[in-house]
Amino acid sequence: MAHLFEPLTLKDVTLRNRIGVSPMCQYSYTDGFSNDWQLVTLGSKATGGAGLILFEATAVEARGRITPFDVGIWSDAHIEPIARVVRFVQEQGAVAGIQIAHAGRKACTTQPWMGGKPVPQGDPNWWQGVGPSPLAFSVKHQVPHELSVAEIHEVQQHFVEGAARSLAAGFTWLEIHAAHGYLLHEFLSPLSNHRQDEYGGTFEKRIRILVEIVQKVQTVWPERLPLTVRISGTEWVEGGWNVEDSVALAKVLKAEGVDLVDCSSGGNVSNAGVPLTPGYQVHIAEAVRKQAGIASAAVGLITDAKMADEIVRSGKADVVLLARELMRNPNWPIFAAKELGQPSPAPLQYVRAF
Repeated sequence: MAHLFEPLTLKDVTLRNRIGVSPMCQYSYTDGFSNDWQLVTLGSKATGGAGLILFEATAVEARGRITPFDVGIWSDAHIEPIARVVRFVQEQGAVAGIQIAHAGRKACTTQPWMGGKPVPQGDPNWWQGVGPSPLAFSVKHQVPHELSVAEIHEVQQHFVEGAARSLAAGFTWLEIHAAHGYLLHEFLSPLSNHRQDEYGGTFEKRIRILVEIVQKVQTVWPERLPLTVRISGTEWVEGGWNVEDSVALAKVLKAEGVDLVDCSSGGNVSNAGVPLTPGYQVHIAEAVRKQAGIASAAVGLITDAKMADEIVRSGKADVVLLARELMRNPNWPIFAAKELGQPSPAPLQYVRAF
């Protein structure tokens, strides 16, 4: 039976353990360029023993940033700065994965510590957000420009180019961000997608943009490397995207060559009542894994080593992702190994401290 510290192999990539760093936006970059902050932030998680380091949501075009201070991969100039971080992560024995993303109608906001509010029109940092339909995320957010079919194809090409640049930067794990109310999730949900063309209406039409991105990305992303997708397994509201939809989507994604589904939730409805308790999203990962027959990752207020181990041992997920707990303690995997009686992933430089 698999456990938290048993290696996991997907395609030609092996994780040293089943602990992953969930993508955590830092909003600390200029013009999309990686910098020392990202090197230290993610580097500390790699020296801390995690098996998978998922780099934060990385914008495939400038208007796809959540804030003006997001990291990006929309130009060749972005490759080398982020490759520097990739190299350090890999040197520590961790797998470097990237989440390529587009914020859609939730773009153009201030940093969370500045209130996270929409940037007002007329501000030098303002730009027009886009979406499947002209429906704002909230009364405070701008109404997005409704993408035409031709513009949808342009966005898809941005994802393809972002995947190609990610490969050039040395990443060996790719995650397509289709969660948290950002652009691809906006297309999936009947609450934010009111289109009546080939990209809206039925379930099959609403998932089309994502399925086509998966297909097109595989023209540049090698078959030997893991291709994964993050979804919001439920929107926590009646009539919204739900776990049954997620299982159905996961079956399609598996048939299209996706290797793992990263199961988060929420983010597309501003007033949704989300039950924020430890492990509150694990049931989504379990449903996707068992009903769709595809590897899954669980995430969501997981802080306890025994809980994380149990999630893997019971077959609820193949990988456990931690976010805020790894911000608080980048060395969590080392402590977890000690608690669970497993070999320590501590680097030699740290051994005497543990």
